[in-house]
Amino acid sequence: MRNPQNMLISLTKHSNNKNYKYERLYRLLYNEEMYLTAYQRIYTNEGNMTKGTDNQTIDGMSLKRITNIINSLRNESYQPKPSRRTYIPKKNGKLRPLGIPSFEDKLLQEVIRMILESIYEGYFEETSHGFRPNKSCHTALSKIQATFTGVKWFIEGDIKSFFDNINHDKMINILSERINDQRFMRLIRKFLNAGYMEEWTFHKTFSGCPQGGIISPILANIYLDKFDKYMKEYVKLFRNGKRREVTLEYRQNKDALRLARVEFSKAVNETEKYKAITKIRELEKARVFIPYGNPMDTEYKRLIYIRYADDWLCGVIGSKEECRKIKEDIKTFLAEKLQLELSEEKTLITNAKDKANFLSYKIYVRKSNLSKRDKAGRLVRNYTGRVVLEVSTDIIKKRLIDYSAMKLTYHQDKEVWKPTARYNMKDCDDLEILDRYNSEIRGFYNYYCIANNSSIINSFKYIMEYSMYKTYATKYRTTKADIIEKFRINKDFGIRYKNSKGIERVRLFYNEGFKRQKECLRKNADLIPDGIKYFSSTSLIERLRANKCEICGKENATIEIHHIRKLKDLQGKNFWETLMIARRRKTLALCLECHKKLHCGKLD
Repeated sequence: MRNPQNMLISLTKHSNNKNYKYERLYRLLYNEEMYLTAYQRIYTNEGNMTKGTDNQTIDGMSLKRITNIINSLRNESYQPKPSRRTYIPKKNGKLRPLGIPSFEDKLLQEVIRMILESIYEGYFEETSHGFRPNKSCHTALSKIQATFTGVKWFIEGDIKSFFDNINHDKMINILSERINDQRFMRLIRKFLNAGYMEEWTFHKTFSGCPQGGIISPILANIYLDKFDKYMKEYVKLFRNGKRREVTLEYRQNKDALRLARVEFSKAVNETEKYKAITKIRELEKARVFIPYGNPMDTEYKRLIYIRYADDWLCGVIGSKEECRKIKEDIKTFLAEKLQLELSEEKTLITNAKDKANFLSYKIYVRKSNLSKRDKAGRLVRNYTGRVVLEVSTDIIKKRLIDYSAMKLTYHQDKEVWKPTARYNMKDCDDLEILDRYNSEIRGFYNYYCIANNSSIINSFKYIMEYSMYKTYATKYRTTKADIIEKFRINKDFGIRYKNSKGIERVRLFYNEGFKRQKECLRKNADLIPDGIKYFSSTSLIERLRANKCEICGKENATIEIHHIRKLKDLQGKNFWETLMIARRRKTLALCLECHKKLHCGKLD
């Protein structure tokens, strides 16, 4: 059976060749190794323990389930099951629909995603940062900070209900430009048309791509790659002029400086040198307040574009009228070529000195006369025109309220932030409470660590800290002061506990500060799995193929993998629970009989 790694690498070789057409892709779906690799990639996701419309989860995974999928694919009888629809809240107060596929559909979708990623990853534009390996929100924001220097306008873009409005026929046509395999295309269309169940009622899907499906992000990127390529050409056509016209005042200052330096070089005594140096310093200080380029130069134009999923941002050096034209051209292209609609509510033209919103950051271009000396000793303005990324107090406030860690009070029309106890945590273990607060603080900092004002996160930590004190005080029915004294370890707040080996450990409340990071703390915030490390034979796959039960020791048995959502849910009352806790695994390879006994509560 052909190695999955070699198969995908062979696909990747032609990825950046736009004229190459892929054929006979459907036969790759017959390779059992591809499914085992896909299983290894996705098995740790807690969502796999959520039931789909077939009432099944990842629990009971076996080679037979893979064989059944392959057999149904061979005669093209495979039919994806409708997704189970649920809703999650959006930032604007509305609800975002999510589709939960069955596990068999997830497994096959992951195999398809691996194939599509190998085909398209080298074909995508660098301006696309969503749901791609080694790219994330942070890479998009860092690119903005590096390339949007000196822009005068922002165009904040958002596509209205993008995932719900993807045109199926257009999607298939776009895929057909690079893929010549009708069976593979029919399978993709089956997933697009699978429909969803809501309140036990089946709904057909005539358009859209369900959010929650594993192949949805890659299909979305393939669809919007047409937009990326349109913007790439638009940027080239919009570009005009090699450099901005230099202002008369700056040229005069530059000439005066040159003459002053000549005078210094010709000075014959200390008095003349002192006068020349004084003049040079005065001219350098004056230059700091003189603009270099003419901001009204209509012959100099630039356009920069960045996209993350269906959100995009343009930086424009040009007039507001030109920004309006860019917006209208984009609106026309999306409507005519991709059957998509711009969200008028969210697509805004913003002056760069004001703050635009992108990926929950506030973005603006700094105007400053602050100066410093460069390596050559020259006084230069090193800050003006630079892009600033900020985390706003509104974001901090909203997050604290969402966590129920704070309530708002008002004193003389002034808003006061007051920490509150989180009553839903009062029955938790001491260490669990501390870990929860620490993980929430670290998670917030990990995302906003590249903000120029990251130190403002101290206010977030302060509220969280006193909310934690109040939560412990509620648990022990005492005061904050008593809690602080009880759990004080030197100058820090901490919890003492014993690990599985009985050794006493200490866990401290977060005290590492919020220094701004030039690069994100976690390179890939999107958490796209690194497939290469899964191509080798892994312990999970070996255990599945060993045909040996890890409880009764029966050999040459049909094995099913038992999955649990979280290790902390186990209490260690039975041998199988003790075994999973000791091995720190959320999986257990069982024969059919033992697995049945486990679910019946009869496995000791």
